[in-house]
Amino acid sequence: MTVRPLRLGLRRRAATVRKKLYRRATVLRTALMLRFFLPLRARRTARLRYAAVLDGQTVNLHAELPGSVTRVGDAEIELRRGRETHRTPARLYEGAGGRLLMDAAVLLGDEVGGVPVTPGRWKLRLHVRSGGSTRRVPLLLLEPPTPYDGPTRPMEVSPITGHRYRVGRTATGTVRVVCGAARAAVEVVNVHIEHAGIRVDFRVLGMRPDAPWAEFVASGRRVPRPLAVVEPGVWRVAVPLADMKPLGRRAEHWDVLMCSAEHRPVRVARRLHDVRNPGRVFAMRKIVVAPAPGHLMTIEPRYTPAGNLRFTCSSMAAAE
Repeated sequence: MTVRPLRLGLRRRAATVRKKLYRRATVLRTALMLRFFLPLRARRTARLRYAAVLDGQTVNLHAELPGSVTRVGDAEIELRRGRETHRTPARLYEGAGGRLLMDAAVLLGDEVGGVPVTPGRWKLRLHVRSGGSTRRVPLLLLEPPTPYDGPTRPMEVSPITGHRYRVGRTATGTVRVVCGAARAAVEVVNVHIEHAGIRVDFRVLGMRPDAPWAEFVASGRRVPRPLAVVEPGVWRVAVPLADMKPLGRRAEHWDVLMCSAEHRPVRVARRLHDVRNPGRVFAMRKIVVAPAPGHLMTIEPRYTPAGNLRFTCSSMAAAE
């Protein structure tokens, strides 16, 4: 056995061991929280009936306050990470049975005018003012958010910035928001198909490429194309349809990549959405063009199940 396969095998075994240990630690941590911390803290905390990220950048909260909180004024949600603290308004009102309830919608990200959170774990706490005093009430999350079925899915990525947000809880049951930086991505803005060529507008997230270019790639073929800035944050690539004409009778599937010297090529895609079937929801019409005299070609733009933008080009003879 050579050194490289041996190292690969050891890495896989180590990864398997880490996964098993993580699963066991998660089970023990959850059991400790449910059997000890949650019953101990239930009477002194606000119990969250609902907590989820709905639109990829807004945390929606609905909680029932403990019976010890009776006289209240204004309320705020505090987000704390280390020494950094931010606050946003919350609404208190009386529900059935006279219990006080709380609703809050916390917009995250200073780029969209929300709370300027940074990557990391942020604990949430309710501040209730009564007269001249302020009471700090922990927010207890009894049940974590559960996925739901349907044509849409929970969206935990901001469609504007690409930053990732999810609701979780600490070992003692306190709710927290876990924020992650945007991953390197190239998000489609518009696709224009004309008889002479294709234009694709896109946004770049999670990286700052220097002197980038685009490439249209099919099996064994590669067409490099320059980029132009359409508006701040939006790039455009254009390619003549004659360069994408099939060389034979078989259809050719073209993907679009954004390339730069300091980053690996990134596929141009559409992933910042909450639909489960992007190929069907974001379907585009198939058209017939003449990229060269005496040659007809069909172009079918679509999104793959992974969200990648793809153009399937076929000669009319192959399409018939």
